[in-house]
Amino acid sequence: MLSELSIKNFAIIDDLTIRFSEGLTIFSGETGAGKSIIINAVNLLLGSRASAKMIRTGAETAELQALFHLPENSPAVGVLAAHGYEETEALLIRRIISANNRHKIYINDRLATMQLLAEVTDNLAAISGQHEHQRLLKESRHLLILDQFAGLMPLRDELCQCYHKTLPLIQKLNELQNSRDRQDEHIELLTYQKQEIDDAGIAPDEDALLKEELARLKHSEMLYQTTCSGVETLYSADGAVSERISEICKALEKAAGIDPALSPASEALADIAVRIEDVADRLRSYSDGLSFDERRMEEIEARLDLLTRLKRKYGGSLASISDYREKISRELSDLENLSESIADTEKALEKEKDHLVGLCRSLSEKRRKAADKLARRIESELHSLKMKNTRFSVVFDEIPAAQTPSPYLCVDQKGIAETGMERAKFMIAPNPGEELRPLSTIASGGELSRVILGLKAIMADTDTSSTLIFDEVDAGIGGEVAEMVGKKLAELSRLHQVICITHLAQIAKFGDHHHKISKETHAQRTRTLIEVLNDEDRVEETARMLGGAEITATTRQHAREMLNKQQKPLNIN
Repeated sequence: MLSELSIKNFAIIDDLTIRFSEGLTIFSGETGAGKSIIINAVNLLLGSRASAKMIRTGAETAELQALFHLPENSPAVGVLAAHGYEETEALLIRRIISANNRHKIYINDRLATMQLLAEVTDNLAAISGQHEHQRLLKESRHLLILDQFAGLMPLRDELCQCYHKTLPLIQKLNELQNSRDRQDEHIELLTYQKQEIDDAGIAPDEDALLKEELARLKHSEMLYQTTCSGVETLYSADGAVSERISEICKALEKAAGIDPALSPASEALADIAVRIEDVADRLRSYSDGLSFDERRMEEIEARLDLLTRLKRKYGGSLASISDYREKISRELSDLENLSESIADTEKALEKEKDHLVGLCRSLSEKRRKAADKLARRIESELHSLKMKNTRFSVVFDEIPAAQTPSPYLCVDQKGIAETGMERAKFMIAPNPGEELRPLSTIASGGELSRVILGLKAIMADTDTSSTLIFDEVDAGIGGEVAEMVGKKLAELSRLHQVICITHLAQIAKFGDHHHKISKETHAQRTRTLIEVLNDEDRVEETARMLGGAEITATTRQHAREMLNKQQKPLNIN
């Protein structure tokens, strides 16, 4: 239930707080006073898109806030719990609209997203106004209304899940069949690629090792001269490094006989002499192994060219070539088992199709039984709303098989969608002698408003929205019809909190609570005001609604009589 609504710097409202109670709450006021602004504010708090244009002139931000009290079984409680909110009966939604379009949403004082706001508020309140009229005219919603009325949503949801379970199997089968269609050509290509890689006989890191060998061959003369010169300087030449170190080492050994403190230096130098001899041996061995083989250079260059071509073709590195070869092997194995995979997928699809068709037929049968019942209920509601000769019908159109993506989504030459095998369309004939026509062809706003109100009355016991808000419900009606609309709203308020914006006294008199919306101009600024009316104030406002700008004693008396005679119905049936 909506308990409180606060609006700051929004359109012509500077600072307004409205407190709500159970039952039927009426909002009235002169045209342009700001009634539609309040509806817009509620819409934003329920998840509509915000715009900086909504901010009151001169302000940087607008702030909207709504406090809801949630019953234990409210879907919003589960949504909040799933997102880590503490369990509470109170839900506080706040939206801040900024001039820079960086708007913010808070749920129970925690920053939230538009997606979460939409989830939380999905069943909090339902606004019936211009947008509701437009939605009702969309035939895509008629099937949903029928299913909700008949309690078929669990079966519809099961069908939807089965449908979406079938789609990936259809896609898999199509891919397998496409693979089969190009199987021979594809196998030939994969076999060639695998053979090409196998014939190359690639060793790990072969390209790096070949590059090192090629560099040695290209620079063999320089390497030979460098190593030979090193051997000569270190060991072979007269006065070589090893010879001079040996002389110094002998001298130190002799000196160490006199002073043992020189022994470590003598021993270290002896170790250096051995190491220099070892280095010289290594250089000699390296230079003896060097050779210039032009044929070997050509072989290496050819081999590197082959490896480069394969790397360019199969992934950029020797490791990627190996990985690609493994992938080819797996794919060839899969292709060999392709017929078996197709058979298994077809078997799985047949099983899912049997389940899907069973659900579709069950849902279709129940829908057709419920359609007549819904039509009679709507006619009854419309008769009570002074549309006594109205005829109403629900007709079904089959989904053409050509509109489905696969034969597995067809049965009896009918297509299957995620909602079943048919579409529903509401047909109406408001006047005697007229043919039934689609609801979308109704020109009268008053007739359409009463159809919506009748549907709300029928769906009252299944509607999960705790708050119903009616705007423009009095469009195109008056007199006795308005009286019946008011009674219907009063009946709805027995099961839901009902908020109604109206211009008609015949509707307003049924309210449990009455708020008057007005506007005033101060210091060349206009602002909206709201006043909770007591009994005498209600008489005055009802008289204004009856008589317009000039209120007489007669209109006041008439207003008092209307309010005194008002009695609320006891049930909604």
